[in-house]
Amino acid sequence: MMGGHRIEDEHPELAEHAAWHRGRHRGRMGPFAEGEFGRAFRGGLGGRMRGMRGGRVPRGNVRAATLLLLAEQPRNGYQIMQEIGERSKGVWRPSPGSVYPALQLLEDEGLVRSQETEGQRLFHLTDAGRAYTDEHKVELGSPWEEVSGAVGDDIHELFSLLRQTAGALMQVVHAGEPTQVARAAQLLRETKRGLYRVLAEDEAGDRESGSPD
Repeated sequence: MMGGHRIEDEHPELAEHAAWHRGRHRGRMGPFAEGEFGRAFRGGLGGRMRGMRGGRVPRGNVRAATLLLLAEQPRNGYQIMQEIGERSKGVWRPSPGSVYPALQLLEDEGLVRSQETEGQRLFHLTDAGRAYTDEHKVELGSPWEEVSGAVGDDIHELFSLLRQTAGALMQVVHAGEPTQVARAAQLLRETKRGLYRVLAEDEAGDRESGSPD
């Protein structure tokens, strides 16, 4: 936010999405609102996650993804973020801070135009944008597959389990009694500690295997 301007002021479809980031729902979400698990509710870990083999999930090409998606149909910024997340199987979920600047640059280049429709700001390819996308189809590639393909099946399974767990937790948040919410929080704390123990045990095992007899 600069000079009091908020991105959701210009893009109303982001108001609810931005509310999460400003913590308006923190009271209801309680201990689940913040941190990596909180971000999972809002769309995944994206480039923050490190692979089990030590490699960082690569950043996706937001420009290429945006052009390809708008070549299919007009979309607003939030729909672009959602579609990228779905096509990358949850591995890549770009933030408003990456998507909207990319859209602005594409507008400045004359490749994209925006139009207010039923209270939403939809983005369309211009004729020049469609011609550019057609001419550079090979170069643009399939950015979501490039990111998704950079991680193994084991990581995809972790993302799937995380989404399922998030769904179950949301049911507790919305329908659970205070005691059930407290128990869910305790289970999450235990799970977090267990995951760190897994890492600690693996590191200790590596040190032992590398030590001389």
